[in-house]
Amino acid sequence: MVIYRFQSANAKYLYFPNEKATEQEIKGKKFYDRLAAFGFSIENICVFNYFSPSDYCRNTDIDVIYVSGGNTFGTLKRIRESGADKIILDYISKGVTYIGGSAGAHIASRSIEHVSKYDVEKFGIIDFSGLKLFDGVLICHYSDERKEDYEDLVRQGVKNVIKLSDTDCIVIEV
Repeated sequence: MVIYRFQSANAKYLYFPNEKATEQEIKGKKFYDRLAAFGFSIENICVFNYFSPSDYCRNTDIDVIYVSGGNTFGTLKRIRESGADKIILDYISKGVTYIGGSAGAHIASRSIEHVSKYDVEKFGIIDFSGLKLFDGVLICHYSDERKEDYEDLVRQGVKNVIKLSDTDCIVIEV
């Protein structure tokens, strides 16, 4: 069962923080402690350093990639500019599981264009394509306030529109 795999003491995680992460935070304990609070084993966590992408854990034994929430446009920009999009897709092609919360969920989809209703695009993104791991549209932080957006997409014939609550994330296994 998938849940067991994520809770395994031996599972290795590659974590991609959001657009607000500073180099000091990435090199410090902040993200390790945050993931440990979720039950991940600190010694099996690698935090991707956008500021020195060649320094990331090139561990071919990664089990899970976790992309955090944040501003979807800013996080995608950091991922693209650092070359992490290619790294993520390479790991996924090798069977690594992808977990995305909020921005990380949106980024996994085919397009993030609809997210402009929720996140401010102030990062100069003109290519709204996501990683295309999920062929659909996600409505993260779904509530009554976003119900009309969801229903509009469905009425427009958009396929595979999924609602995710604040406590949901997307898990993709190939």
